[in-house]
Amino acid sequence: MIRLHHCPQTRSMRSLWLLHELGVDFEVVTHGFDKSLRSDSFLEMSPAGRVPALEIDGATMFETGAITEYLCDVYADSPMGRPAGHPERRDWLMWLHFAETLSQHSAALTQQHIMLYEDSMRSPIIMKLEAARLKKCYGGIEARLAGRDHLLDGGFSAADISVGQAVYMSRHFARLTGFPALEAWYGRISARPAFQASLPREGERLLYNEPFYPAWE
Repeated sequence: MIRLHHCPQTRSMRSLWLLHELGVDFEVVTHGFDKSLRSDSFLEMSPAGRVPALEIDGATMFETGAITEYLCDVYADSPMGRPAGHPERRDWLMWLHFAETLSQHSAALTQQHIMLYEDSMRSPIIMKLEAARLKKCYGGIEARLAGRDHLLDGGFSAADISVGQAVYMSRHFARLTGFPALEAWYGRISARPAFQASLPREGERLLYNEPFYPAWE
């Protein structure tokens, strides 16, 4: 039994996308991005009160990177992972966890633009700095994708899922304009049926109600 605890448009989307790519049976419990994540029952599954939490084989996991590594180990026949000893294992791990570098900047911008409830709490300087840091990350991905269709030479993998979902979030704050390889890659991976299946469903409460949030002047 696999049950994913998920909030639309958050990092738990990585785990949802991966589960769809793996083609396994699972259930999804959708939560609001609100104080319900601080309930005692949820904190027992995820002590920081964050999604995802994954119930699997009678145990519970949290942290997207750990969930991705574990699922790719369990379903080792899938091309999503690169097992120990594989020549691409090192690069797979590196790019898999690079997603968190992107996500920390997107999280800061989500707080600035969406979560802070008074304009006086927001900082145009932080908005501009964090958006610039996202573009620095874009530059690294752009360089990696030069001459490649995916992050690894061996083809699409969970590394593309993790970084791709992070780019999905970061696009709300830093456009992909000027990064042609990155933009083409994102277009390819976001067209995958499993990505489309991980997007918010009609009627679900969104984290991002606008397609783009520019830095304040």
